[in-house]
Amino acid sequence: MSNPELCWLSIAEASELIASGELSPVELIDAHLQRIDQTDGALNSFITVMAEQASAEARAAEDAVRSGRRLGPLHGIPVGLKDLYYTRGVRTGIGSKILADFVPDYDAGVTESFRDAGAVLMGKLQMHEFALGASSENPHDGDAHNPWGTSRITGGSSGGSGSSVASGQCMAALGSDTGGSIRIPSSFCGIVGLKPTFGRVSRHGVYPLAFSLDTVGPMTRTALDAGLVLNAIAGHDPRDPSSADRPAEDFTAGIQGGVEGLRVGLPQEYFYDIIDPQVTQAVQTAAGVLEELGAHVEEVSIPALDHALSISSTILFVEAAEVHLEHLRERPDDIGDDVRQRFEVGALTPAIDYMKAQRARRAFNAQLADAMRTYDVLLAPTNTFCAPPIGERESVVAGRDYPTRTLLARLTRPFNLTGQPAVSVPCGFTESGMPIGMQVATRTWDEAMALRVAHAYQQAAGWHTRRPPLR
Repeated sequence: MSNPELCWLSIAEASELIASGELSPVELIDAHLQRIDQTDGALNSFITVMAEQASAEARAAEDAVRSGRRLGPLHGIPVGLKDLYYTRGVRTGIGSKILADFVPDYDAGVTESFRDAGAVLMGKLQMHEFALGASSENPHDGDAHNPWGTSRITGGSSGGSGSSVASGQCMAALGSDTGGSIRIPSSFCGIVGLKPTFGRVSRHGVYPLAFSLDTVGPMTRTALDAGLVLNAIAGHDPRDPSSADRPAEDFTAGIQGGVEGLRVGLPQEYFYDIIDPQVTQAVQTAAGVLEELGAHVEEVSIPALDHALSISSTILFVEAAEVHLEHLRERPDDIGDDVRQRFEVGALTPAIDYMKAQRARRAFNAQLADAMRTYDVLLAPTNTFCAPPIGERESVVAGRDYPTRTLLARLTRPFNLTGQPAVSVPCGFTESGMPIGMQVATRTWDEAMALRVAHAYQQAAGWHTRRPPLR
């Protein structure tokens, strides 16, 4: 296998080759460092490339595997971290000017988990400032560029994570998801992005945005790979007050189970009010594929969905303003305009409105939970449109003009409110060659089901085998 081709292996494939001795971790990491060197000038996926450290970790992984001390499927696998995950001794700027020189003296819980699994850290990835935005257009670190069309956004806030995985720079990356920040760039970049159940993965050492919404999860090219990463990072961490004490679980154990007999609900409210017809068609076609595989697919009415955006925006902006109140007071001019405006909205929101939103959230969650008693999964588009051009402030969707940024997280917010798991999986391409994604949402704590459905669909549809034109 040629050196560049190594960058397009799945984690599962590379892991088997490493275990059998057919592939050296050093060779694998060298190929990915070369890929970063060749492509990051066009993409700006990385804020910090940890080349020297990655090479040393690759050599250590090779020695361990050869001596019979292989740690598992991530040993020797190249991974990236969004630049809000603490990495001891490595700059962690959270996409900001204010914290640009911050160097943590400890690792995040998930950083520790990656090290314990033998994964090789390639570097820190670009993001929307303070994770409060869905485009990854960043006035401090530069914009992230989509590998399917470098004049277009990656989505955000985990934009560098999306572009690095989609372009073959990393085999996996971690994003964070408060209003869709894993699923949006995964959809726009044509990869798999899993938002686990709230509390499934430790947030210790992950710079916060909104305490009641923040979630940590993997971004990969396949559902199977997402399960392998989740196996490594999931688990109780007493250092994180929101971390759930749940039994250990193998999220890949039943991934080959197929969809025969599963009940799939297609919510009709909200998701299709503002949408590109190409996205609608792609999701409908994907639902048909699941039907052909034996699933029972039917439309479902969940009226509460119409309130998702207003409820989540109030909660998110208020909690984000609380986190950044000192920054807003003392250094407002060092915050990008779009992010500062959201902080100001949150800071000026009356406490009574926040409490009303939290009460509404309980009613909203009850209605979604009621729907999940009938269905194994809910299927919906991830985005209303494909990735728009960088700098576009108004977008035309189905013949009407809309403010671009209000649409970016519109369809992902419901599952942040409920805290239930949702995975975005590629389900087609637009006429212009840009990826389309759909969400598979399941009951709380049932990530295995979401990955099982996503895997069955990927095996049947094959969209994940396409590569972006970037060379």
